[in-house]
Amino acid sequence: MSFVAPITDLSQLKNHPAVARLLAWNPAAVQGTKFDRDEMTIHVERGSIREACALLKDDPACPFNFLSDVTCVDWYPSEPRFEVVYHVLSIAKKERVRLKVRLHSSSPAVDSVTAVWPGANYFEREVFDLFGIRFTGHPYLRRILMPEDWEGHPLRKDYPVEGYR
Repeated sequence: MSFVAPITDLSQLKNHPAVARLLAWNPAAVQGTKFDRDEMTIHVERGSIREACALLKDDPACPFNFLSDVTCVDWYPSEPRFEVVYHVLSIAKKERVRLKVRLHSSSPAVDSVTAVWPGANYFEREVFDLFGIRFTGHPYLRRILMPEDWEGHPLRKDYPVEGYR
């Protein structure tokens, strides 16, 4: 298997249907792209994620009609510290796209996409519970895995291994 370097130049990826649709809608919303091992990643500006998801879901050229996962990565001690990652699938085109939103530790909040994909409800609650990311506009944002009185968010990299004592 030969190694192919990832493509990160936006000008080379602007013809991809998802990238083209987002750039046509709002070029400032796309902060970067990466195509590596047949996987497309689009970095979306924090305030544009809900609209970007709605556009990709409803666009007939690239109908990404299925949200398969929402998760988070903690890059502590780097800033921006968090990346919220949305994995979306176009069933008709058999194609996946990963959307990422970077968040600083001073304000780890992003718009909820439950209005676009109701199935995001559980995923967003899980990310809130384990990482402390707040989803603005979420209909029922509260802990889902940890007890209500649990202190902290156990998947953050600065969380003590044995918990708070």
